[in-house]
Amino acid sequence: MNYAIIAAGEGSRLVQEGVKYPKPLVRLNGVPMIKRLIDIFIRCNAESISIIVNEQMTQVSEYLRSLSLPVPLNLVIKSTPSSMHSFYEVSRNFSSGKFCLTTVDTIFREDEFARYIKAFEENDSADGFMAVTSFIDDEKPLYINVDPDMNIRQFLDRPFDGVRYISGGIYGLTAPALDVLSQCMNNGVSRMRNYQRALVDAGLNLVAWPFDKIVDVDHADDIATAQDFINQSNS
Repeated sequence: MNYAIIAAGEGSRLVQEGVKYPKPLVRLNGVPMIKRLIDIFIRCNAESISIIVNEQMTQVSEYLRSLSLPVPLNLVIKSTPSSMHSFYEVSRNFSSGKFCLTTVDTIFREDEFARYIKAFEENDSADGFMAVTSFIDDEKPLYINVDPDMNIRQFLDRPFDGVRYISGGIYGLTAPALDVLSQCMNNGVSRMRNYQRALVDAGLNLVAWPFDKIVDVDHADDIATAQDFINQSNS
């Protein structure tokens, strides 16, 4: 499995709230968030890891360059206008086969993630496995309409009757999804949620894979919440 991390945001809210580290280097129980993801990916059969950081995050790029990993690390340093554009830039390093993409502040249980990756690796029919959760902690969640077989039918900005899931920010995708990404770039589409809508519009078979809980670290208070979640998961 090839993995990718989007870590190109500015993390301005954390800075304004007094957090001294750039977001990717924020410590969760002493481990930088980005290193926690890297370690999990390696334990989940990583063949390569690609990461994009913005041009201002010299501390982050220096940290990543200092790591000694058992798999290739492809580092892209570029400022982009959106996470979808970051995805496009980092996707240039993908080799053939399936890949899993996430943002740097996506916090999940490692055992749930491992089951998700195993199911994605073993599936031969889906174009993508999108992590979803019924735990709504995001400030602007992307709601997901699924059919009884957990196939994704719609991505919606607002809740609807019978809503069960929102996007978890973990994207397991295949080569056809990159073709749609290129089309989105050519058509001036922006934002990951609009890219996900384009995947559905293109007729790709996207499976929703439920996680019990996924949290994001957007504010200083979220750091303690994320640490508690990790500790509970490990107990």
